[in-house]
Amino acid sequence: MTPPNSVFSSLAHWTARQMGRGSTFALACLTVMGWAAVGPVFGYSDTWQLVINTGTTIVTFLMVFLLQHAQNRDAAAIQLKLDELIRVDRDARNKMLALEDLSEAELDRLKAAFSRLATGAGTDIDAARGELEDAKDGIEQAQSAVGRSKGIEP
Repeated sequence: MTPPNSVFSSLAHWTARQMGRGSTFALACLTVMGWAAVGPVFGYSDTWQLVINTGTTIVTFLMVFLLQHAQNRDAAAIQLKLDELIRVDRDARNKMLALEDLSEAELDRLKAAFSRLATGAGTDIDAARGELEDAKDGIEQAQSAVGRSKGIEP
């Protein structure tokens, strides 16, 4: 028997691909035009309006979950690809592999330090390097925490 999570994952992946097609958009437009065209037949009644409101609400509600799953999957795949690139580059800092586990404040400090280094703003390169070292400490702490949470000793 196929695990339910695998069925959901397959369905979410397929749905995300289908929803991104022009033909699906055209079908949605035709549906709305068809609904609008039958408005006079139903006297633009509350029931006529309720049909489109209910239909779009249900579709939107379900699509949020399916598309969020697809986005999470894509983000994880991109993260793994980036991790692999960092891992195989001799000059890259492997400590950058766990950046997603840092706090917002730690990420902001690291970004500011890299920004100063990249733009050459100011002459205080040593201060920027010091901030990078502080950020590295935060990265190491995050890696240790992640390792401990997965039962892996650093």
